Amino acid sequence: MPNSIPYPLELRTKRLLIRSPSVEDAPALREAIAETFDLLKVWMPWADHVPDPAEMEENCARAAQDFKDGKDFRLHLLLRDSGELIGASGLHRFDWTIPKFEIGYWVRSSQSGRGYITEAVAEITRFAFEELDARRVEIRTSTKNVRSWRVPDRLGFALEGILRNEARDPDGALRDTKIYAKTAQGKSE
Repeated sequence: MPNSIPYPLELRTKRLLIRSPSVEDAPALREAIAETFDLLKVWMPWADHVPDPAEMEENCARAAQDFKDGKDFRLHLLLRDSGELIGASGLHRFDWTIPKFEIGYWVRSSQSGRGYITEAVAEITRFAFEELDARRVEIRTSTKNVRSWRVPDRLGFALEGILRNEARDPDGALRDTKIYAKTAQGKSE
């Protein structure tokens, strides 16, 4: 059972290149965050400001090192035809003893509504089950974030429950969290 994923990692879909982060991604990632900041700050605790170029470079360097060290597996989403960085996803809060993973995601505003996140999550889920021998893949999202919870709905994840007053939104309000999961069939021990 692995404790990490090979770095660098590249996954390909019909329209996307899904890959591990690098420090060279900093300018494009900063641009995507700046474009989408008004939406990100509503849902993402880390989106408390648009990082300056030095902060973004440090963030990408840290994400690349965390990937190499097996601490967190952030993935950047790029359009295959143009190379434009359109968002991020990844495998987070994992437990190799199961193994289980949580997928998170966001897409830049100008590329929203085109199915890129659904495409990326489908491929990352496939990778988790087929390459990492996952037994469980979760997606957690605010009950208020309709666009986010439509992704696991479309991909056949089961809604396992809603945790009431489970977390705080970035604005400090209590939130309810939907928990979706897919589990490996025939692999229970």
